Amino acid sequence: MPVLAGRTAIVTGASRGIGRGIAERLARDGALVAVHYGSNEKAARETVEIIEGRGGRAFAFRADLEAPGAVDAFYAALDAGLAERDEGPGFDILVNNAAASGSGRIQQLTTEAFDRLFTINVKAPLFLIQRGLDRLRDGGRIVNISSAATRHAFPDSVTYAMTKGAVDTMTLALAKELGPRGITVNAVAPGYIATDMNARRRATPEASAALAALSVFNRIGAPADVADVVGFLVSDDARWITGQNVDATGGTAL
Repeated sequence: MPVLAGRTAIVTGASRGIGRGIAERLARDGALVAVHYGSNEKAARETVEIIEGRGGRAFAFRADLEAPGAVDAFYAALDAGLAERDEGPGFDILVNNAAASGSGRIQQLTTEAFDRLFTINVKAPLFLIQRGLDRLRDGGRIVNISSAATRHAFPDSVTYAMTKGAVDTMTLALAKELGPRGITVNAVAPGYIATDMNARRRATPEASAALAALSVFNRIGAPADVADVVGFLVSDDARWITGQNVDATGGTAL
């Protein structure tokens, strides 16, 4: 019996990169996976096709997490997707992976970029959790994707680092708040992962080699490296772990 059989998981920003890797892993473990996307419908449907091609269950649904009324739109679209599969509104796992990046250094900051990053990276996951608490079953799991930027200086994108620091603080507070219901809340902090988000940092062989050298394994991480950590945290094996920020950086800058 797959470890997540009979459970429903939501993964935000699951059309590509780390989110797609997480969606694939949770589906492989038996969950019905709701693949959220913000704009790239084609990529989201590719995620679903990959999962279904391997015998898993998934569906895609859209919600722009930056738009007014984002949380209402999110749950309305989710409910429609679940209803099509004769599933109720309840779920067991929420992975807050969707994020925006690219604020630049302190000299380059704009209030527009600041507001956008905090809306998508902090406000959205916080209120998705708030509104989802009556749907999230007791004993459920919340995993927030953080970043190594909260532990190592990252002046190239100071606002992005700040948003992930807020995610870490939220994780700690909600772990205590939701503990009486048996719900665990943890964060996972990736380092450099080979995704579209940081493709420009790997634009040359020399740049890729420099990023790989940050890890003790001398390679850039893959989405599956993070997804497997999330897979553990949402399983019953991680029932005694909550309020933690799990380093998934491949030993970056040890």
